[in-house]
Amino acid sequence: MIEAIVIVLVVLLVIALAGAAASVRVLREYERGVVFRLGRLMEQRGPGLVLLVPTIDRLVRVSLRTVTLTVPAQEIITRDNVPARVTAVAYYRVVDPSNAVTQVESYDQATLQISQTSLRSVLGGADLDTLLSGRERLNDELQHVIDAQTEPWGIKVTTVEIKDVEIPQAMQHAIARQAEAERERRAKIINAEGEAQAATKLAEAAEVISRNPTTLQLRYLQTLREIGATQNSTVVFPMPIDLVKPVLDAMGKGSATEGSPDAPTIKSEASLPPVTDQALPAGNGSELEPGGPVSAKLPSTEPVKRRRS
Repeated sequence: MIEAIVIVLVVLLVIALAGAAASVRVLREYERGVVFRLGRLMEQRGPGLVLLVPTIDRLVRVSLRTVTLTVPAQEIITRDNVPARVTAVAYYRVVDPSNAVTQVESYDQATLQISQTSLRSVLGGADLDTLLSGRERLNDELQHVIDAQTEPWGIKVTTVEIKDVEIPQAMQHAIARQAEAERERRAKIINAEGEAQAATKLAEAAEVISRNPTTLQLRYLQTLREIGATQNSTVVFPMPIDLVKPVLDAMGKGSATEGSPDAPTIKSEASLPPVTDQALPAGNGSELEPGGPVSAKLPSTEPVKRRRS
């Protein structure tokens, strides 16, 4: 009889210990407990020691630490019809454990799905240049969009970062050519601006030198000194254009006179003797009569024309 009583007492003690173990919970500092009593939501418990009614209360642990959520790579098409593969990372934490348990079945999976769909929708409305250079604005927009949808669940999305953007190889070559052309354009603009500034400074220097001609001679001597410092055997003597201009003008006038089609042509020819009436020698059939007219027969020749020089 005594043995049976001892056995019953031991069983009751074991049941009591099991019930006490089931009714006692220890929650860490970053944990909160959502208690359901016969299916009804009770106030949250923790941290520390939590006592529950055995077989009546059920405790759900919820961590309040920030969770790092890696969003898988998503295939998107940007606004300018460029395919891209984007991966991102999101950081969130539970701010209301009761809503996180009662409003959604699995808040971590729900947050992941919301992050994927928001990533495709937001990045699909941006062009490629914005996707590559304007990530801060896109990150803020993604954070606001995701947080607005997870707020009723008691989830606070603190940060969303675009981690990697992959584009096709052909598009990478096109972007490289575009960047090279942009750099060449900037180089030409900078070169042109430098030339303009140099021309302005040269004009100002010329104005200063024109006030005192001696300054030009001093500048010439300085230039000769710089040339001699490099052990160069070539010496350049500049000649003012004012000294050469009269000679060039004279040479130009002489060439114009010789090459003009209206200039007179000078030809040297042997002058012919004037034709006069004279007596012919005897033997040619002519007779001279005293006091009579002189008659002579001239040989038939071509008329002689004179040219005046």
